[in-house]
Formats: sequence, C-alpha cells, structure tokens
Amino acid sequence: MRWTFLLKRTAVFVVAGLLAACQTVPSTAPSGPGAAGAIESTPLPVVSHAPATAVERGFSALVVNAASGEELYAVDADGARFPASLSKMMTLYLLFEAVSDGRYSLSSPLTVSARAASRPPAKIGLKAGSTITVEQAARALAVKSANDVAVVIAENLAGSETAFARQMTQRARALGLTRTRFVNATGLPDPGQVTTARDMASLGLALKRRFPQYGSYYRAKSFSYNGRSFRATNNLIGTVAGVDGLKTGYIRMSGYNLVATANRGGRQLIVVVMGGKSEAARDREVTRLIESYS
Repeated sequence: MRWTFLLKRTAVFVVAGLLAACQTVPSTAPSGPGAAGAIESTPLPVVSHAPATAVERGFSALVVNAASGEELYAVDADGARFPASLSKMMTLYLLFEAVSDGRYSLSSPLTVSARAASRPPAKIGLKAGSTITVEQAARALAVKSANDVAVVIAENLAGSETAFARQMTQRARALGLTRTRFVNATGLPDPGQVTTARDMASLGLALKRRFPQYGSYYRAKSFSYNGRSFRATNNLIGTVAGVDGLKTGYIRMSGYNLVATANRGGRQLIVVVMGGKSEAARDREVTRLIESYS
C-alpha cells in the first residue's frame, strides 16, 4: 500500500480555497496562561484547511518507510488530533530555516520576554531579560520540549507568538500538511491547534530530510543549561535499538503522543502514535510497531 495522501493535497487545497470566503472565525478570547490542562482558545485563521477542532484523546497510529514513503501500517491516520508538543517540530523547522537563510547563526542570542519566562512546564526556567543562543534553544526544544524556549523562539523570529503561529501554519501548507493548524508555538492546550498522524509523519520526515545536520539534537539523552541537566522526554532513545529521535507530546486533551524515527539494518522507519492512554502504553506501542516493521 503506497502512501496516497500526497496525491490528494492539490484537490483539498482547491476545495478549501473555494470555501474560504464563507468561513467564520471564532472570537473567543484567550483565558490566560496556566497549567497544561488549562485551555486557551485562539481565533482561527480565516482560511483554514484543518478541522475546527480534534477528538480528545483520540487514538491514531502510522508506520512509514522513511526512505520510500510507503505506508506500512495505519490506524485512523487522518483523524483530527491534538498535537501537543509535537508542534515543536515545526517550531524547530522554522528556527533551522532561519539559520539556513542566514538570518540567525547557532550562536545568535535570543532575548527572553516576561511572557516567555512565564510559560507553564515543561520549561528550563529562563529569566525575563536574559538571553539564550539559537543552538541552546534548539537543543532545549529537541530534548526537554521546553515551553518557555518555544515562545522565545517565536517572539524573536516573528515578533509575537501569534505571528509565528501563522508562519507555522503557512509552512505546514507549503509542506502539504493540509489538515494541520497551529495557533501557538508550544502545543499547549488550544482547541484550534489540530493535526493528524499522517501530517506529523510528513513533518518529521521533512525536518530530518531538510536539516540532517541537527540529527544529534534528537538523539541526545540529556541537555545541560545554566548548571542544570535535563533528561530527554523520549524514553526510547538508548533503550530501543535503532531509535534516533524525534519528538514526544502530552496534554490532557491529546493523550500521549510520539513521533519516533528508527534505523535498523539500513531500513528507516518513522512511527507515529497519538492518543496513548499512558506514557508507558504509548512507548510499548511504538516499540511494538518498530519491532514488527523493521
């Protein structure tokens, strides 16, 4: 079975464009920062190809041959889901793109705002008025999934997190992720932040293919900053043979998510599980799928 979703992108884009003029935009005001269970509702873009919201804790799974794009296994891979911190793959993509374009270098300092410093965990405890380099920020996202760092990146690259989220969605469209919408850089709860397992697989592949020089960031088991060491959120690194990244995610709305890449005997896989009932259950399912299709 070939990975057919790419063939459908153009048709979806055309239909969505024709419907855009009659779409309405929710105007619910944000409820303010809070713990991971608190929900912020952000006005949706006027033109959106993604569903208005997603199924809470809905389960999806997908296994793809990363070299050929062949779909090997799928369970509701096109169902609308909440990405949680899988969103940070796009935050990283835009950061690496800014470095590639010469707008930033890995040593460029990023300034921390009071808003960024106030983001709820996971975080590395950045202080308002301080700076963090692009390289440190990228490693903090890849390893620790730090929300404070994600907002620092967004504000420095685009002026505000809202503007950056629009750029994230625009880049998603350019990459063919037609059922994904970003309204923040972190993946913190918002009913409008939606995606699918298939789109997250595509994003993971695009991130690794375009920016292979940063592969070691995703493989790292820990990250050190300002005298503290932070353990990787991906439990499979170093415990499941061949796993070399990519990103975890969790909020109560999403359940436990993981996009994992693995290379065994020259066969490259990308495995996505969304809506796991627990961290352990998610990890077991991803491991099972890697074992089954390697």
